[in-house]
Amino acid sequence: MADMKALSEAIINGDQAAALVLTKSAISGNVPAEIILNEGLIAGMNTIGERFKNNEVYIPEVLIAARAMKTAMEVLEPKLIEAGVEPVGKAVIGTVQGDLHDIGKNLVAMMLKGAGFDVIDLGVDVSAQKFLEKAKETKAKIIGMSALLTTTMSSMEKTVKAVKDAGLSVKTMIGGAPVTQNYADKIGADGYAPDAASAVDLAKSLIGK
Repeated sequence: MADMKALSEAIINGDQAAALVLTKSAISGNVPAEIILNEGLIAGMNTIGERFKNNEVYIPEVLIAARAMKTAMEVLEPKLIEAGVEPVGKAVIGTVQGDLHDIGKNLVAMMLKGAGFDVIDLGVDVSAQKFLEKAKETKAKIIGMSALLTTTMSSMEKTVKAVKDAGLSVKTMIGGAPVTQNYADKIGADGYAPDAASAVDLAKSLIGK
């Protein structure tokens, strides 16, 4: 499907106008919404994710690609709903209590959306209670937490404990500059990701997709 190749290229190049035109023409050409999503948009974001991991592109390129994807998703979303296409899974994400940094968290949110997740972004300074309530309410499969300050990392531990105490079958993943795999193991989080592209791989593996 030649159009899908062009659409994924438009996403990779962050060409919002082309992404929009190609998505609209695929819809009017009766290409199934799921194919547009998987072979066009997600394929493009996957390529960007790989390149980001290999240091071939950097955060600005990822943000531009994510913006092109978002533009295309706005016209595609109603079609996906119509076709009953389920998201890969729901993820509640946020920067933990006491921390107001959100660049990394926003990047993870965009990359997860780009991989077909339904993302509920709680913003910054999110308490354990708020993560818990939102995960229950939305039946999310994943809680993703970010911290940039060593002083706020203890909020991650509180959230992981709250999830376990509540007996929720939701996976917890953590990330951020001071965070390590050792810390994730120590607090009992289900996973740790060093960057946004790895966070997508981790999220997929946690929900067994």
